[in-house]
Amino acid sequence: MSARPGLEIAVVSPAGARTAREHGADRVELCTGLELGGLTPSTAAVEAVVETGPPVHVLVRCRPGDFVYDDEEVALMAAEVRTALRASARGVVVGALTPDGALDTNALAVLVGAARDTDPAAQITLHRAVDQASDPVAAVAALPGLGITRVLTSGGAPAAIGGSAVLTAMAAAAPGVDVAAGGGVRPGDIAGLLAAGATSVHLSAKSRATPRRAAGWVPLGAGGASAADDTHFVTDGTVVAEARRALDAAAGRRMPEEAGGAPR
Repeated sequence: MSARPGLEIAVVSPAGARTAREHGADRVELCTGLELGGLTPSTAAVEAVVETGPPVHVLVRCRPGDFVYDDEEVALMAAEVRTALRASARGVVVGALTPDGALDTNALAVLVGAARDTDPAAQITLHRAVDQASDPVAAVAALPGLGITRVLTSGGAPAAIGGSAVLTAMAAAAPGVDVAAGGGVRPGDIAGLLAAGATSVHLSAKSRATPRRAAGWVPLGAGGASAADDTHFVTDGTVVAEARRALDAAAGRRMPEEAGGAPR
């Protein structure tokens, strides 16, 4: 690992981005619908979060469910990529699979092309579609050829710490790709994830907001089973700070070894 690992926090609002920044995040991934695995945020949300200060990467995912998209959905996400980068996001987080679980290289070429045409310096991340790929390691090995420099992954496991062996294989298969461990990450997992070969970590650091309603409640759509459950998530600064400390401690133990024993 040639650089100190980064801490990315998934946020859904300007308030969440400020909390992440104030408690030590290096950057944020902005989305909406965390409870659905994350969806593309509005342009207004991107602009507002950019104003909060930390580098912003925008999740581009036009709907929940699988990652197999038709041409119209790919065209929509390409437009969302362009919109996010024009709103001053530093990068986008994209992904697409074929029905048999391979990377959809045609769809990804459209999305990467939209990003490069809009901002040649944008960082492009493959999102956790990779964890539903038929061969996640082979998928990561193919990323440099697609112009994708980063992957967000749990190693194909429900929680990243359980996918450590796959994370190790991914890091070996694509040495130039930033392998960002994400998915059920807790601060106590961070040292183990770095030891497995992750080069950065990603977590939502979320907690449920206290409902503000004072009036009655009825379920709406996929809302919670009760009034107490039907709320939204907010960024928990305590968890972000704990993750920052864990990351710095783990990186501090590794960096001297990688520098041949030189002091920090």
